[in-house]
Amino acid sequence: MPAYLLLLVAVLSRLIPHAPWFNFTAVGGSLLYFGARRPWGEMLAPMGALMATDWVLTVFAYHYAFHWQDYMITWTWYAAAMVLGRILLQKKTTVARLASAVVLGPTSFFLVSNFAVWMGGGMYPATPSGLAACYTAALPFYGNDLASTALVAGLAFGVPALVRRSSGVPTAAVSR
Repeated sequence: MPAYLLLLVAVLSRLIPHAPWFNFTAVGGSLLYFGARRPWGEMLAPMGALMATDWVLTVFAYHYAFHWQDYMITWTWYAAAMVLGRILLQKKTTVARLASAVVLGPTSFFLVSNFAVWMGGGMYPATPSGLAACYTAALPFYGNDLASTALVAGLAFGVPALVRRSSGVPTAAVSR
């Protein structure tokens, strides 16, 4: 149930206007948590919810035509973030593993998505300086994505660990 609540928070954090926050959403942290805590068969739920959110934002908030192929990198990253959560955090969640996932998730999205913008968007010249300009322009988004992923994942994984610790339940006795 907590994974689905986080998914709802992720969707709402994208739909609620947040222009001054530049990409401060619950998406990264919720996908890491979902991947670590839910079975493979349920991975279509966050994919579908976030894909629908992309459509709603594109058509109704940004007023652009929706072309599904423009979102393939983003949707692939949604799946990859859940796989990252599964690989790093499912069996053993430590501070080091969580910190690694928190850094790897947003960093991978920053690198891949902005490279794609540079390659195909026509916004930047197809030169090394154009690529540098693309990454530089995206830094505020990256910083906020990193911070929001750290906050959401830290709370999602940390609060239950603190509750277990304060209740006297040995950490090894609880698998999730």
